[in-house]
Amino acid sequence: MPQFPSVEFLTSSWQPRQFPADVGAEVAFAGRSNAGKSSALNAITGRKDLARTSKTPGRTQLINFFALNEQQRLADLPGYGYAKVPEKMRDHWRQLMERYVETRASLGGVVIVMDSRHPLTEFDWQMLEWTGAQNLPVHLLLTKADKLGRGESMATLKKVRSTVGEGVTAQLFSAVSKAGVDEARKEVLKMLATRLSHGPVDNASG
Repeated sequence: MPQFPSVEFLTSSWQPRQFPADVGAEVAFAGRSNAGKSSALNAITGRKDLARTSKTPGRTQLINFFALNEQQRLADLPGYGYAKVPEKMRDHWRQLMERYVETRASLGGVVIVMDSRHPLTEFDWQMLEWTGAQNLPVHLLLTKADKLGRGESMATLKKVRSTVGEGVTAQLFSAVSKAGVDEARKEVLKMLATRLSHGPVDNASG
């Protein structure tokens, strides 16, 4: 089992100027409000309480940053697609995430979390469009796979992979059964290591 570095909360950002220094390497987690993003983040990092989970979707209203060490971070992006928040709030989230994806030099990749029973929603495609425009590595986590039979889950995975095409990886995942946790950890650590290997990033003033 790949060991995940120790991780601790760093800061929350409501505006881009509040982002931590843009140095080293960072991997972001994105996904619809009810896709199980917080549970996935907790399972991958091996922490039960790193990201807040709630029966009320849409609790993540800021970008939450977590430090692995001085050079590596994770970013938990606001859950998108949740209808019961004011339109003004949704617009702010969209602009905040778009600015983050487009300007973050240390961003080494994005993990897009989607419910395996309802993959590739309109909002997921929006995120894929943003990340694709920046040529960012993307890994899809098809969560809640324990709620599907093996045949159905494998068929879903095959369809998603063929739909998104080359350059985007995908896997089945369950925070409940822990299926796919090791694979997801490897992908996150690989994204961080690859970004660091490309040389120092220093965009702190931007």
